[in-house]
Amino acid sequence: MIDKLTEHAIKLLKKLIETQSFSSEEDKTAAHIEDWFKHYNISYKRTKNNVWATNKYFDEGKPTLLLNSHHDTVKPNSAYSKNPFKAIVEDGKLYGLGSNDAGGCLVSLIATFTNFYNQKNLKYNLVIVASAEEENSGPNGLNSMLPIIPKVDVAIVGEPTLMNLAVAEKGLVVFDAVIEGTPSHAAHPNDNNAIYNSIEALQWFKDFKFEKSSEALGDVKLTVTQINAGNQHNVVPGHVDLVIDVRVNDAYSNAEIANILQEKAPVSKIIPRSLRLNSSSIPMEHDLVKAGIAMGRTTYGSPTLSDQAVLSCPSLKLGPGNSTRSHSADEFIHINEIEEGIQIYIELLNRVLV
Repeated sequence: MIDKLTEHAIKLLKKLIETQSFSSEEDKTAAHIEDWFKHYNISYKRTKNNVWATNKYFDEGKPTLLLNSHHDTVKPNSAYSKNPFKAIVEDGKLYGLGSNDAGGCLVSLIATFTNFYNQKNLKYNLVIVASAEEENSGPNGLNSMLPIIPKVDVAIVGEPTLMNLAVAEKGLVVFDAVIEGTPSHAAHPNDNNAIYNSIEALQWFKDFKFEKSSEALGDVKLTVTQINAGNQHNVVPGHVDLVIDVRVNDAYSNAEIANILQEKAPVSKIIPRSLRLNSSSIPMEHDLVKAGIAMGRTTYGSPTLSDQAVLSCPSLKLGPGNSTRSHSADEFIHINEIEEGIQIYIELLNRVLV
């Protein structure tokens, strides 16, 4: 059964690779996922481009474990030497856009869900969501599904982790900041040049450290990523615009980060774009973590963002593939990573569900 599921999962991944599915344009990959559920006689639902199902013997009296990964992709970068929309197998590697992020995880979780779908007397209910709009944190992704699917008590989010346990994940807040000055003609004296004023502010952002560190996620990381000012060579602009990317550990909420920067940053204005992408974690004593450790998997804190950010329940990031390949040219996943991933997912859930 597992061998057949694995073979079928790899075929599904190849179909997904060869079907364009940029964020908010995932309708055709959603149809391929629907075909899988139809093939295995699994009752499913589709909400926009999200495809989801619960296990056959769902029991409202039991806690629910969510299995989630996404089928949207970023757009391919210009450095590709292979066709990003062609599933190419070379030397045990399956190349193609979305193969590693996060197609390999998604098809492995779908195969795992299918393995448990008809089983009775599981300790947890299962719900799987093959979600849309993860890459752009869009409004019609997993976040839109949480009021629709059964209440989730714990989740496994499929992202490439080399099948090690990401027990925590940094959150994200993006800020727009403004440094003001006095606009003037460049030929005249001006002691309040917004661009010169930005030097002190940029140094402050470079040097500023949030006090609280995290055992799993380390320090909060603050980075100025964009700067913009002026539109004419002989005009001193009245303001400089900054964009600041803050990766938040589990010692702070996003709202706390915003309050600190709004109180302390030497800028005229600093406004968060959103506070909803919070850090996430799962207790080390949770059965999923203990089972994974017993299987020899290592634990770590992840610096990258995923759909965990929209979940309020404990969540574990776990999946085949390597995060460093994500969004890279000639993206690939090893075939044996998918084979191993399905085996590990199933063994992990056997230890927790059965």
